[in-house]
Amino acid sequence: MMDRRLYAFRPDLAEASLKGKVEAARFVEGVPGRIGKATTAMRPRPDCMSGIDTELLLGEPVTEFDRREGWAWVRSGIDGYVGYVEEAALALPRSAPSHWVTAPRTFLYPEPDMKVPALAALSMGSRLAVTGEAETRGTPYLLVEGGAVIARHVAPVDKPFTDDFVAVATRFLGTPYLWGGRSGFGLDCSGLVQLSMMMTGRRVLRDTDMQRTSIGKEIMREELGRGDLVFWKGHVAIMADGATMIHASGFTMDVSHEGVDAAIRRIEPMYGLPMIFRRPS
Repeated sequence: MMDRRLYAFRPDLAEASLKGKVEAARFVEGVPGRIGKATTAMRPRPDCMSGIDTELLLGEPVTEFDRREGWAWVRSGIDGYVGYVEEAALALPRSAPSHWVTAPRTFLYPEPDMKVPALAALSMGSRLAVTGEAETRGTPYLLVEGGAVIARHVAPVDKPFTDDFVAVATRFLGTPYLWGGRSGFGLDCSGLVQLSMMMTGRRVLRDTDMQRTSIGKEIMREELGRGDLVFWKGHVAIMADGATMIHASGFTMDVSHEGVDAAIRRIEPMYGLPMIFRRPS
């Protein structure tokens, strides 16, 4: 059965590429768009009370299939996730993003001056179209569509920010746990893995069950080292070294370090032993 998280199909409408594979009253190609808000929730249904599957960040591409009553049905161009976002979160493609935010969090200012009130707070991974440069009181800024950002907080989007995703994950220590979150303002366990890997140029799927079967290769517990992943049912952690892991933890409600042996003992009574250990390629 096709996973509704990765395939755009409903009884009334489906993506054209699924014709002959699913039944639907109508098939459409979809139109390109981008996210125009700092962060926006993607939901399983067009309802603010339906929970959050994931989040999309400013400038990320989407394919739009339908709009109705203030909601848009879209597929993320980052990981293929399908769901509903508020129509107001979408923007016309305009200029293609040239840079992305590499700091865990930064501010978008209306002009290149940190003393003026910020327009928005942006997460690592947000994508921006740079139009120029400026300097105010010795601080370099990049001018972008919609305002200005601190130059040292962004980098060209066409190359990985770093090749060490564990170092990226470590920068989020203390960030609050947020179910469905994948931004510098709140993360869940698989969101931390995905965002950290994205900044190294790796594209991985969004949810824990998807990551558990698709990232790298299976290894034995005694082989665990820096950068390996530990998967429980519904949870994933990143090994910081051979004995310590970093994860967005529903126990501490933030991104934190924890000894892997202590975590296995703590989690076992509720969710059992780890299902698999994997080494990203």
